[in-house]
Amino acid sequence: MNLLNRFLLKNTVRLERHPCFSETAHSRYGRVHLPVAGECNIGCKYCLRALNINEDRPGVAERIISPAEALEKVNEARGKYCITVAGIAGPGESLANEETFETFRLMDKYHPDLMKCLSTNGLLLPDKIGILKDLKVRTITVTVNTLDAQVGGEIYGFVGFSGKIYKGVEGAALLIERQKDGVKKAVRAGFTVKINTVLIPEINKGQVSVIAKEYSALGARIMNIIPLIPVSQMKGRTPPTCEELQDARAACEPFISQFKKCRQCRADACGIPGLEEKKTAVNTEYFHA
Repeated sequence: MNLLNRFLLKNTVRLERHPCFSETAHSRYGRVHLPVAGECNIGCKYCLRALNINEDRPGVAERIISPAEALEKVNEARGKYCITVAGIAGPGESLANEETFETFRLMDKYHPDLMKCLSTNGLLLPDKIGILKDLKVRTITVTVNTLDAQVGGEIYGFVGFSGKIYKGVEGAALLIERQKDGVKKAVRAGFTVKINTVLIPEINKGQVSVIAKEYSALGARIMNIIPLIPVSQMKGRTPPTCEELQDARAACEPFISQFKKCRQCRADACGIPGLEEKKTAVNTEYFHA
C-alpha cells in the first residue's frame, strides 16, 4: 500500500462525519458555514455574490459577519444541531480574507473538536498551506472548472494576483497552474481535498473527465460536479439537464469518487444539509469585488 492510499484510509472515519464529503453523513451530521470572507480575487462569470435572506445558492449570505460573530453563530448552531463541521465558503474567496484565519483560530480555541473546512478557488492555496495546517484545517474544497486556458477564458472574467489583474486566457492559465500546484501541496501536507466543478454544458462539458483524471492523479479524494445556476454573465446560459449531469458523473467515476448530494448551499448555511428544503427566490442586493 503506497503512502497516498495509507493516508486516504487513515482519514475514512473522520470523513464519515463530514456531510459535504460523505453521502452517509449528509443526512446525519450538520455543518455551519461562516460568512466572514467578503472579498474575492477572481471574477467567475457564473457567480453573482449577494446579501439577502431569499436566495438559496452559493455566493449568498444575509450579511458578512466578524470572526467574533462567527464564534457566536457556532455556539448557537451547536445548541440546535449535531454540528461536526465549521466551514468557510465565502461569499467571497476564503483565502483572500484575513478574517478566515482569525475565525479558524477562534474555532481551534473554543471548538477544537469540530472539523475545520474551507472552500477556495485555489489561486492562493499554494501560499497558504502552512497557515492552514497550523490552524488544523483538514478538509479543503477547490473549485476547478477547466484545465484548458482557452476554455477558462470563457469562464473567468479576471484573475487578480500579486497586485495585477490578468484577463482572458492569461488569467485562466495562471489560475489553472496555481490550482494544480495548490492541490498537490495540500495533499502532500495531509489535507483531504474535494474538487468542485461547475458543469456549464456549452463551455466545459468536455473538460470534466479531464479534470477528474488529472486531480485524481494529484491525490484529490472526491469530486462534486454541480450544475450551472444561470446568473450574472451566464444568465442566458442553459444549465445541464439531469441526464447531462448523470453522464458527466459517470464519465468521471472511473477516476475519482463522485459526491452526488450537494445542495449548492448559501455561504451562511447552517444545519443538516440532507434534511433541509431547497428554495429559490429573487435576490435583493448584490456586491462586487
